[in-house]
Amino acid sequence: MTMDFRLGEGSDALRDEARRFLDEQLTDDLREQMHRTGVHHDWDFHKARVESGMLAPGWPVEYGGQGRDALEVLAMAEEFQTAGAPTYGGSTTLMVANVIRHMGTEEQKRLIVPQALSGEIIIVLGFTEPEAGSDVAAAQARAVRDGDEWVINGQKMFTTNAQEADYVFLLTRTNPEVAKHKGLTTFLVPLRQPGVEIQPVFTVSGERTNLTFYSDVRVDDSLRIGEVDGGWEVMTVGLTFERSLPQGGDSRRLLRAMERWALTSVDDAGRPKSEDADVRARLGRAAAEIEVSTLLARRCAWVQNSGTLPGVEGSMAKLFATEALTRQSADFMDMLGPDGIRADGDPAAVAHGIAEYLYRFALGTTTYGGTSEIQRNIIAQRGLGLPRA
Repeated sequence: MTMDFRLGEGSDALRDEARRFLDEQLTDDLREQMHRTGVHHDWDFHKARVESGMLAPGWPVEYGGQGRDALEVLAMAEEFQTAGAPTYGGSTTLMVANVIRHMGTEEQKRLIVPQALSGEIIIVLGFTEPEAGSDVAAAQARAVRDGDEWVINGQKMFTTNAQEADYVFLLTRTNPEVAKHKGLTTFLVPLRQPGVEIQPVFTVSGERTNLTFYSDVRVDDSLRIGEVDGGWEVMTVGLTFERSLPQGGDSRRLLRAMERWALTSVDDAGRPKSEDADVRARLGRAAAEIEVSTLLARRCAWVQNSGTLPGVEGSMAKLFATEALTRQSADFMDMLGPDGIRADGDPAAVAHGIAEYLYRFALGTTTYGGTSEIQRNIIAQRGLGLPRA
């Protein structure tokens, strides 16, 4: 009996379409723009995804999608992620649209979802606060009801792409008198209005994110997602979607670059680096880890195809892939020696300094969607049935 890990002909066809799209749209100029600005969203690229059907092919046809299954979508997403394409704005938008699709009102589905899938708007995430970190339930941004509106005051951290966005999916505290998980409510807050202030913050990898401040910002109750004080349930669904996104693309891109270096470089004696036992061991270790990351992501897609959300499975995939990238980037920096610290822009940098860049970038990935510690707790509690930490 043989075990077939291939994704199928439909996935292969969509993967080929994705490669052709990327060859045309992901230009050197766009890559340079992302590197220079730290912004990984581009409206022209985003609109081109819509026009080519590459934004939301897995959505039902009645919403404007193609009705493709999760394994087909995964094949496309693997290509976009491995290429380093600017997809983050689209990913957060579709994540929130999915939350609305599952938990929103009919009015929200009619108003927001078509705009999201047509590329007219992007939606960013407003979960983390400077004093709360990954403990999103400790949010203190207040929303107080005033008739048919809510008045919001507070601040959020890591609101990436807020300077480009139309809405922020905002977690607020609406009841300070109950347990912290029970007094939260989520809103879709328009960002282009008085009282919203956006301040750029640049991470150690050069990526632009933002601090966002909300001063007496008003939002209509029709843009509340879920029940009043029911935000934790909404957040759980949202974070499940975020954690189940494909992982491992950065690792694949890094390994390919290091393989090219090993095949085209020689040591002081003129021997190819690819013949060095230490180099081969590092490449092999990374290749094995990438295979695990790939299979964990594909299990998430299989769970989605079965009609359920990949909760624990998503945490496992996210945890392994981001920690593997952290190990691999450090390992390859060590393998390259002094050349490893040469950054993009240095003519002597190896593969445009990809190892140096991902060494700085990798640690941040272990915090997105919940830190590694939170993922381990989820796996222990919900997967293994162990007591709450």
